Amino acid sequence: MKVELVTTLKRKATALISAVEKSRDPVLITQRGRAAAYLVDVETFEGLCRRLDILETIGRGERAAEEGRFVSHSDAKIRLSRWLK
Repeated sequence: MKVELVTTLKRKATALISAVEKSRDPVLITQRGRAAAYLVDVETFEGLCRRLDILETIGRGERAAEEGRFVSHSDAKIRLSRWLK
């Protein structure tokens, strides 16, 4: 992964964005020697957001199952069939 200073981002934003779009490799932006942000292409960012949504949904389902909040397969079919009419 490439690391760039925030001042480089200020001076060469267009070039850095073009490089990220082309390579799809994120760039770590540092400020005062510390990590400040990541520059990623839109497609990668949206993919990460979708994955996070899926993982959060799985987590909610696992918590619900642990708490006993679920229905049997046959009950689920009955409930769903009402919606599909």
